[in-house]
Amino acid sequence: MSHANARLAPAGRMILVQRIQSGRPVAHVASEMGISRTTAWRWWRRFQEAGVTGLRDRSSAARSHPRRTPGCMETRVRIVRALTRRGPVFIAGKLGMHASTVGRVLRRHHTPLLRELDPVTGIRIRAERRSANRYEHEYPGSLIHIDVKKLGRIPDGGGWRLHGRSERPNRKRGQGYDYVHTVIDDHSRVAYAEIHDDEKGVTAAGVLERAIGFYASLGVRVERVISDNAFAYRHSAAFRDVVTQHSIQHRFIRPHCPWTNGKVERLNRTLATEWAYARPWTSNDERRAGLTAWLDYYNLDRAHLGIDGQTPIDRVNNGRGQYS
Repeated sequence: MSHANARLAPAGRMILVQRIQSGRPVAHVASEMGISRTTAWRWWRRFQEAGVTGLRDRSSAARSHPRRTPGCMETRVRIVRALTRRGPVFIAGKLGMHASTVGRVLRRHHTPLLRELDPVTGIRIRAERRSANRYEHEYPGSLIHIDVKKLGRIPDGGGWRLHGRSERPNRKRGQGYDYVHTVIDDHSRVAYAEIHDDEKGVTAAGVLERAIGFYASLGVRVERVISDNAFAYRHSAAFRDVVTQHSIQHRFIRPHCPWTNGKVERLNRTLATEWAYARPWTSNDERRAGLTAWLDYYNLDRAHLGIDGQTPIDRVNNGRGQYS
């Protein structure tokens, strides 16, 4: 596309052609208009071949792409994405491709970003609000994020995800909720989580205490913790006592700005997609038992794009501790 100050906008090309048509030498017209003879000849030939249409801008894209990913592989990429709703790194591992190639295929087909999709149905629902300023603390333990993810309990025999809304065997309402208390290290993304029956301050305090011990087993000392303004974090004496006992600075996010606590919010979404809603569970106890294995996978084996494709435990360890 020609820019505003181009020597030859479409109108200028027409002037060039008209002067050459009058019988003047191409080299003289090119000199007058401040362009090279090669450029002048190019537009003159295009005019001779296609008339006025030939003076329009043409796409600079290649007409053929001999090394482009075959159509069958692109179809496989799109099928895996639709079935798993996972990112390029996961899909690349499944199909034996480069993650960058998978990313280009998804963009080529205008595939929505995962953050724009409902984690259960895969339907595009919204684009998340994001902060323009991203941050990451320089070393493990400098800051941990803490939050609670609320999940509806599964009745024995499975719920509607397994049997459908009209065919499920146990239609009793009021199963209640599981509260997944999640913690993640800002620098390494090493995660810790527990499932409880409530989100009270005493419960949150116990989770923080055990999370501090978990990070200590990796050789990491927690210095700061950031949370939202939930009652359990802001007004609980038990939670405040744990913070004080370990000489930790407690920070709160600005009200109505959950992206400030974005790393644990992202962990919650990943946890829901890859564990809680990854398969139809037959009971609540079965889903609870699956959390430990998923956390091991997340910390030990799952490549994280936010830390340059490393696994969280590789980034935090560096010979200072061992995950157990």
